[in-house]
Amino acid sequence: MNLLIYKTPEELNQDLADYIIKIAEVSIEENDRFNFVLTGGSSPKALYKLLSTECKHRIDWEKVYFFFGDERNVPADDENYNGLMAKKTLFDELGTAADHIFYINTTLAPEKAAIEYKKALDKHFNGSDIVFDFILLGMGDDAHTASIFPHTTLVKDEEATVSSVFVEKLNTYRISLTAPLINKAENVAFLVFGDNKAEAIKHVIGDEVKDFDTYPSQLIDPIDGKLTWFVDEAATKLLEA
Repeated sequence: MNLLIYKTPEELNQDLADYIIKIAEVSIEENDRFNFVLTGGSSPKALYKLLSTECKHRIDWEKVYFFFGDERNVPADDENYNGLMAKKTLFDELGTAADHIFYINTTLAPEKAAIEYKKALDKHFNGSDIVFDFILLGMGDDAHTASIFPHTTLVKDEEATVSSVFVEKLNTYRISLTAPLINKAENVAFLVFGDNKAEAIKHVIGDEVKDFDTYPSQLIDPIDGKLTWFVDEAATKLLEA
Protein backbone atom coordinates (compact mmCIF):
# COMPACT_ATOMS: atom_id res chain seq x y z
CA MET A 1 0.00 0.00 0.00
CA ASN A 2 1.19 3.49 -0.87
CA LEU A 3 -0.12 6.45 1.16
CA LEU A 4 0.15 9.89 -0.45
CA ILE A 5 -0.85 12.90 1.67
CA TYR A 6 -1.57 16.36 0.25
CA LYS A 7 -2.11 19.75 1.82
CA THR A 8 -5.27 20.44 -0.22
CA PRO A 9 -7.81 18.51 -2.29
CA GLU A 10 -6.73 20.57 -5.31
CA GLU A 11 -3.15 19.32 -5.08
CA LEU A 12 -4.47 15.80 -4.51
CA ASN A 13 -6.67 15.90 -7.62
CA GLN A 14 -3.86 17.20 -9.83
CA ASP A 15 -1.53 14.41 -8.77
CA LEU A 16 -4.26 11.78 -9.05
CA ALA A 17 -5.12 12.96 -12.56
CA ASP A 18 -1.47 12.61 -13.57
CA TYR A 19 -1.41 9.14 -12.00
CA ILE A 20 -4.49 8.03 -13.95
CA ILE A 21 -3.07 9.39 -17.19
CA LYS A 22 0.17 7.43 -16.76
CA ILE A 23 -1.73 4.19 -16.16
CA ALA A 24 -3.98 4.90 -19.13
CA GLU A 25 -0.99 5.48 -21.40
CA VAL A 26 0.55 2.15 -20.43
CA SER A 27 -2.74 0.26 -20.76
CA ILE A 28 -3.45 1.72 -24.18
CA GLU A 29 0.09 1.03 -25.39
CA GLU A 30 -0.03 -2.58 -24.17
CA ASN A 31 -3.67 -3.52 -24.77
CA ASP A 32 -5.06 -0.77 -27.02
CA ARG A 33 -7.66 0.12 -24.38
CA PHE A 34 -7.99 1.40 -20.83
CA ASN A 35 -10.68 -0.08 -18.56
CA PHE A 36 -11.47 2.61 -15.98
CA VAL A 37 -13.90 2.06 -13.07
CA LEU A 38 -15.37 5.27 -11.68
CA THR A 39 -16.54 6.08 -8.19
CA GLY A 40 -19.66 8.11 -7.48
CA GLY A 41 -20.80 10.68 -4.95
CA SER A 42 -19.55 14.24 -4.76
CA SER A 43 -15.86 13.65 -3.98
CA PRO A 44 -14.67 12.88 -7.55
CA LYS A 45 -16.50 15.71 -9.34
CA ALA A 46 -13.50 18.06 -9.37
CA LEU A 47 -11.22 15.24 -10.53
CA TYR A 48 -13.56 14.34 -13.40
CA LYS A 49 -13.79 17.96 -14.50
CA LEU A 50 -10.01 18.19 -14.42
CA LEU A 51 -9.65 15.06 -16.57
CA SER A 52 -12.22 16.30 -19.09
CA THR A 53 -10.83 19.84 -19.44
CA GLU A 54 -7.18 20.51 -18.60
CA CYS A 55 -6.22 16.87 -19.21
CA LYS A 56 -8.53 16.31 -22.17
CA HIS A 57 -5.76 16.09 -24.76
CA ARG A 58 -3.41 13.92 -22.73
CA ILE A 59 -5.30 10.65 -23.22
CA ASP A 60 -6.70 8.94 -26.31
CA TRP A 61 -10.19 8.91 -24.82
CA GLU A 62 -11.57 6.93 -27.76
CA LYS A 63 -9.76 3.92 -26.29
CA VAL A 64 -11.11 4.37 -22.75
CA TYR A 65 -14.00 2.25 -21.44
CA PHE A 66 -15.84 3.48 -18.37
CA PHE A 67 -17.47 1.37 -15.67
CA PHE A 68 -18.99 2.03 -12.26
CA GLY A 69 -17.93 0.55 -8.95
CA ASP A 70 -21.45 0.87 -7.63
CA GLU A 71 -24.78 2.50 -8.28
CA ARG A 72 -27.72 3.76 -6.31
CA ASN A 73 -31.13 2.22 -6.93
CA VAL A 74 -32.60 5.38 -8.47
CA PRO A 75 -33.68 6.30 -12.03
CA ALA A 76 -30.98 7.33 -14.49
CA ASP A 77 -32.24 10.92 -14.49
CA ASP A 78 -32.10 11.21 -10.71
CA GLU A 79 -29.42 13.59 -9.41
CA ASN A 80 -28.19 10.83 -7.07
CA TYR A 81 -27.51 8.43 -9.97
CA ASN A 82 -23.73 8.08 -10.21
CA GLY A 83 -23.94 7.65 -13.96
CA LEU A 84 -25.62 11.02 -14.37
CA MET A 85 -22.93 12.79 -12.36
CA ALA A 86 -20.23 11.17 -14.51
CA LYS A 87 -22.12 12.09 -17.68
CA LYS A 88 -22.29 15.75 -16.70
CA THR A 89 -18.72 16.09 -15.45
CA LEU A 90 -16.88 13.71 -17.78
CA PHE A 91 -18.66 12.00 -20.65
CA ASP A 92 -20.43 15.02 -22.16
CA GLU A 93 -17.23 17.07 -22.21
CA LEU A 94 -15.23 14.20 -23.72
CA GLY A 95 -17.89 13.21 -26.22
CA THR A 96 -17.63 9.61 -25.05
CA ALA A 97 -19.28 7.06 -27.32
CA ALA A 98 -22.27 5.29 -25.80
CA ASP A 99 -20.71 1.85 -26.31
CA HIS A 100 -17.74 2.90 -24.18
CA ILE A 101 -19.87 3.61 -21.12
CA PHE A 102 -21.16 0.74 -19.00
CA TYR A 103 -24.03 2.15 -16.98
CA ILE A 104 -25.82 0.04 -14.39
CA ASN A 105 -29.44 -0.41 -15.48
CA THR A 106 -31.59 0.65 -12.54
CA THR A 107 -34.85 0.17 -14.42
CA LEU A 108 -34.35 -3.47 -13.41
CA ALA A 109 -34.82 -4.88 -9.93
CA PRO A 110 -31.52 -4.58 -8.00
CA GLU A 111 -30.70 -8.29 -8.11
CA LYS A 112 -31.43 -8.43 -11.84
CA ALA A 113 -29.42 -5.24 -12.44
CA ALA A 114 -26.42 -6.84 -10.75
CA ILE A 115 -26.74 -10.00 -12.84
CA GLU A 116 -27.02 -8.05 -16.08
CA TYR A 117 -24.05 -5.85 -15.22
CA LYS A 118 -21.92 -8.91 -14.54
CA LYS A 119 -22.99 -10.30 -17.93
CA ALA A 120 -21.94 -7.06 -19.60
CA LEU A 121 -18.55 -7.24 -17.90
CA ASP A 122 -18.08 -10.87 -18.95
CA LYS A 123 -18.86 -9.94 -22.54
CA HIS A 124 -16.45 -6.98 -22.52
CA PHE A 125 -13.66 -9.16 -21.16
CA ASN A 126 -14.52 -11.95 -23.63
CA GLY A 127 -15.19 -14.47 -20.89
CA SER A 128 -11.72 -14.04 -19.39
CA ASP A 129 -11.04 -12.91 -15.83
CA ILE A 130 -12.44 -9.45 -15.17
CA VAL A 131 -9.27 -7.51 -14.40
CA PHE A 132 -9.73 -3.75 -14.60
CA ASP A 133 -6.78 -1.53 -15.39
CA PHE A 134 -7.78 1.05 -12.80
CA ILE A 135 -10.47 1.28 -10.14
CA LEU A 136 -11.13 4.58 -8.40
CA LEU A 137 -12.75 4.31 -4.98
CA GLY A 138 -14.12 6.75 -2.48
CA MET A 139 -14.72 6.10 1.20
CA GLY A 140 -17.59 7.21 3.40
CA ASP A 141 -17.17 8.49 6.93
CA ASP A 142 -18.48 5.08 8.02
CA ALA A 143 -15.57 3.42 6.15
CA HIS A 144 -17.74 1.98 3.38
CA THR A 145 -16.37 1.85 -0.16
CA ALA A 146 -18.28 1.23 -3.38
CA SER A 147 -21.53 0.01 -1.77
CA ILE A 148 -19.81 -2.32 0.68
CA PHE A 149 -21.35 -0.87 3.83
CA PRO A 150 -20.59 -1.97 7.40
CA HIS A 151 -22.52 -5.00 8.66
CA THR A 152 -24.08 -5.81 5.26
CA THR A 153 -23.99 -9.02 3.26
CA LEU A 154 -21.44 -7.58 0.84
CA VAL A 155 -18.78 -7.55 3.56
CA LYS A 156 -18.76 -11.35 3.57
CA ASP A 157 -19.28 -11.87 -0.18
CA GLU A 158 -16.32 -13.97 -1.33
CA GLU A 159 -17.30 -14.15 -5.01
CA ALA A 160 -15.66 -11.86 -7.59
CA THR A 161 -18.88 -10.55 -9.06
CA VAL A 162 -21.50 -7.80 -9.03
CA SER A 163 -24.08 -7.98 -6.25
CA SER A 164 -27.10 -6.14 -4.98
CA VAL A 165 -27.30 -5.26 -1.32
CA PHE A 166 -29.91 -3.76 0.98
CA VAL A 167 -28.38 -1.02 3.11
CA GLU A 168 -30.59 -0.85 6.18
CA LYS A 169 -29.40 2.52 7.47
CA LEU A 170 -30.24 4.09 4.09
CA ASN A 171 -33.37 1.99 3.65
CA THR A 172 -32.47 1.30 0.04
CA TYR A 173 -30.78 -1.13 -2.31
CA ARG A 174 -27.43 -0.59 -4.01
CA ILE A 175 -25.64 -2.46 -6.79
CA SER A 176 -21.90 -2.91 -6.36
CA LEU A 177 -18.74 -4.67 -7.39
CA THR A 178 -17.70 -7.04 -4.62
CA ALA A 179 -14.38 -6.69 -2.82
CA PRO A 180 -12.94 -9.85 -4.44
CA LEU A 181 -13.67 -8.41 -7.90
CA ILE A 182 -12.13 -5.05 -6.98
CA ASN A 183 -9.06 -6.86 -5.65
CA LYS A 184 -8.38 -8.41 -9.06
CA ALA A 185 -7.61 -5.00 -10.55
CA GLU A 186 -4.18 -3.94 -11.77
CA ASN A 187 -4.43 -0.61 -9.95
CA VAL A 188 -6.77 0.62 -7.22
CA ALA A 189 -6.77 4.12 -5.77
CA PHE A 190 -8.74 5.68 -2.94
CA LEU A 191 -9.69 9.35 -3.20
CA VAL A 192 -10.40 10.63 0.32
CA PHE A 193 -10.36 14.13 1.75
CA GLY A 194 -11.90 16.13 4.58
CA ASP A 195 -11.71 15.94 8.36
CA ASN A 196 -15.02 14.04 8.44
CA LYS A 197 -13.08 11.05 7.09
CA ALA A 198 -10.35 11.18 9.74
CA GLU A 199 -11.91 8.69 12.16
CA ALA A 200 -12.48 6.15 9.39
CA ILE A 201 -8.96 6.60 8.01
CA LYS A 202 -7.51 6.08 11.48
CA HIS A 203 -9.06 2.61 11.64
CA VAL A 204 -8.92 1.54 7.99
CA ILE A 205 -5.24 2.36 7.58
CA GLY A 206 -3.99 2.53 11.16
CA ASP A 207 -5.47 -0.55 12.84
CA GLU A 208 -3.18 -3.57 12.90
CA VAL A 209 -6.07 -5.92 13.72
CA LYS A 210 -8.61 -5.80 10.93
CA ASP A 211 -12.36 -5.55 11.49
CA PHE A 212 -13.85 -5.85 8.02
CA ASP A 213 -17.44 -5.87 9.23
CA THR A 214 -17.06 -2.47 10.87
CA TYR A 215 -14.52 -0.96 8.43
CA PRO A 216 -15.21 -2.50 5.00
CA SER A 217 -12.56 -0.43 3.20
CA GLN A 218 -10.03 -2.68 4.92
CA LEU A 219 -11.17 -5.40 2.50
CA ILE A 220 -9.49 -3.67 -0.41
CA ASP A 221 -6.14 -5.36 -0.89
CA PRO A 222 -5.34 -6.13 -4.55
CA ILE A 223 -4.09 -9.66 -5.21
CA ASP A 224 -1.44 -8.77 -7.78
CA GLY A 225 -2.17 -5.09 -8.31
CA LYS A 226 -1.16 -1.84 -6.70
CA LEU A 227 -3.11 0.04 -4.01
CA THR A 228 -2.58 3.77 -3.53
CA TRP A 229 -4.34 6.12 -1.13
CA PHE A 230 -4.65 9.76 -2.24
CA VAL A 231 -5.69 11.69 0.87
CA ASP A 232 -5.40 15.19 2.28
CA GLU A 233 -3.93 16.25 5.60
CA ALA A 234 -7.35 16.80 7.16
CA ALA A 235 -8.33 13.17 6.56
CA THR A 236 -5.14 11.86 8.12
CA LYS A 237 -5.02 14.08 11.20
CA LEU A 238 -5.75 11.15 13.54
CA LEU A 239 -3.15 8.79 12.09
CA GLU A 240 -0.17 8.17 14.31
CA ALA A 241 3.06 9.44 12.83
